[in-house]
Formats: sequence, structure tokens, C-alpha cells
Amino acid sequence: MSRGGARQPYDGVVAAVPVTVPYERYSHQSAHWWVGRAMKALAQASGLKPDEIDGFCVSSFSLLPDTAVGLTQHLGLCPRWLDHIPMGGASGVVALRRATRAVQAGDAEVVACVAGDTNQISSFKNMLTSFSRFSQDASFPYGSGGPNANFALMTKAFMNRYGTSREAFGQVCVDQRDSALAIPFAMMKKPLTLEQYLNARIIADPLRLFDCVMPCAGAEGFLVMREETARALKLPAVQVLSTIERHNAFSADPIQLRGGWEMDRDELWSQAGVSPDAVDLLQTYDDYPVICAMQMEDLGFCEKGGVDEFIRGHTMTCDGSFPHNTSGGQLSTGQAGAAGGYIGLVEALRQLTGQALGKQVPDARVAVVSGFGMINFDRGVCTAAAVLAGPGKAAGVEAAAA
Repeated sequence: MSRGGARQPYDGVVAAVPVTVPYERYSHQSAHWWVGRAMKALAQASGLKPDEIDGFCVSSFSLLPDTAVGLTQHLGLCPRWLDHIPMGGASGVVALRRATRAVQAGDAEVVACVAGDTNQISSFKNMLTSFSRFSQDASFPYGSGGPNANFALMTKAFMNRYGTSREAFGQVCVDQRDSALAIPFAMMKKPLTLEQYLNARIIADPLRLFDCVMPCAGAEGFLVMREETARALKLPAVQVLSTIERHNAFSADPIQLRGGWEMDRDELWSQAGVSPDAVDLLQTYDDYPVICAMQMEDLGFCEKGGVDEFIRGHTMTCDGSFPHNTSGGQLSTGQAGAAGGYIGLVEALRQLTGQALGKQVPDARVAVVSGFGMINFDRGVCTAAAVLAGPGKAAGVEAAAA
């Protein structure tokens, strides 16, 4: 999409065909099976044959020790562009960013971006062993068995520094649960009240039960292609206005209270040609509420330290004043491994093309998707974000930019 006569970095390339392989609490199937199901769903929904998808990008934790290369043989694919993005919650936006560049450069015509993981009884334990060696050496001697301890420290420090309340974090969870109730594959099927949130059992102080995601099995995916290809296939598609990607930002901070979005947000908004006020829905990575709060601040939706007032001043349901994680996010839908890094992007594509599985955000025109991933012993090292515009919304976006 061109604004003011200037060609934007992602002109002519779109994202389309959001698919979800319904989640299961536990699965006896392998990650290969889940990724394969996502690929089959992409082919069926797009009308493309497997040999017409010449780019392949995959993210998975439980795929190890296999890689994207092994999957090409397992699934009978023959791509001329291939990528494996092991960046956890940042994987979806990074996949979109790199696939878009590949199509624009002519390295591929259609790229399938997929993420999928199984969740067997031992899968979480096995996943921990794949973290960095530094993480193992720093955490294991002190009994830290996973991200709960890391995020408990981060949450406590965030609350102490900025005065953010548990009520604000709770409102994020309560509003996301409201949205998840309409999603057929969501793990959480019961309404959640703020009182239930506040009184839930402690997991790792100050984190309680509903602050933590439920691991599950599942897969998510989407296609990236040229705009004319989407039109020829009659596929509703979303324009990529802007993306950012940053790793190991602010590494000198003694504890992580900000991320790479703060470093690159001016580029994100200027490249997109819109401001935060023009955004109709926000999809943040949400393994814990504190990281949602951090993204809201660092992306510029409110000032640093102002997220408590911001959350309390909005309703974040699909029909609220600030729709946020409108599929219920991972906190209510479930965390299907690396697919948790895709869920917000897939939901944004659905909302912007009028294909919501649950409640539709009225007049959804512009969406922001933000990712956060790969916790080492004390912080996440991967951040990314994208600004997207729905089909036929160019005039509205240009008006907002003006």
C-alpha cells in the first residue's frame, strides 16, 4: 500500500489464510503431526497444492532434534526458501517479517508460516533441557524449574517499581477469559471473575493460578504471498504496514522491566504511517499478565509506569474500548508451545478480514501484534511487533495517518 506516493517496505505483499489446528490438553501425536495438520489446513483453505507453496517457515519446541529441513522430507515439501525460527513468543511476527521480505525479493511466491507443538506428560521437562546452557547453570542449582520463577521475580519488581496492582493484572485475565468463552478450541471454558483471580492459589509469589498459561498441544499457521496472488485466489488478505525485531535489548538492566519494543517503536509507528490512537485491536504475547503490561507501555499505548491506570480506564474485551487478545490469548485459550507465538497474529488476521472464530471486533481496521520470547535464566531476549491493516482499508489508514 502506498501512502503519499512513497513506496513502503512491504508494499505488494500480504498475509492471508489464518488457520488453527484445534488445541488438546495432552496429545500422543508428535510435533510433526501438528505441523503437518496445519500445512494441510493451509492448502485446503487456500486451494493451493503443496508444490505451489514454495516457501516454508516453522517454529516448534517439541520438534527437536529435528528441524525445518527434516520436516520438508517428512511432509513431502520441496521449498526454494526455508527458515526455522526458534524464538518462542516472538516467532510469529519474525516469521511474518522474514517471509514478507522473501516474497518481496522474489525468493518465494507463497510462504507457509506454521508453528506447532505436542504436549505429552514429559514434554515440558524435555523443553527445559533445550534452554541455553547458561540458563541451566544459572537456574538449576537454585531449584528454578521453569518460567514461573523468572516471571514471579519480574512481576514483583514491576509492581514495586511502578505501583502496578494485582487488580490491573487481574483485569487483563478476566477480560481475556470473556473473549475466550466464544472460541471453540479454548482450554478455559468457564467465566473468570476478578475475585476468583485474586483469591486463586499461589504458584510462585506474587503469581497465582490464573497468572499462568496452561500448556497444551496445537498448531497455528498463515500464508504470505503477493497481493495479486491473493486476489487471484479470492483470499481475504491483510497488508503489512510495519514490523520491528530486536534481540537482547537493554541487557545491562539488572532486571527486565522493558523490552526491545521501546528501542524500536518510533520506527514501527513512522514506517506504518499511523499512531497508537489509530489501532483498533492489540494482540500481545501473554504467557503472564506482566508481559502484556510491559508491551502496552513499551509500544507507546501509555507512558512507562502508567499501565495500571491505562488498564483500569479500559475494557479490553472484543466489544470494549481497547480490544486486547481477542481470542482469549494464551492465558485462556492455552499455550500450544511455539504456536503461542503465532496465536495473536492468526487472531489479528481473522479479525481484520471478518473471519473471527469468536466475537468480532466492530469495524476492525488496524491491528498491532507483539511478540516476546526465549526466556533464559532471568529475561526474555527476543522481541518483535507488526502493524497490520485489513483489506480495502487503505483509505482509512491514510486518513488516520493524515
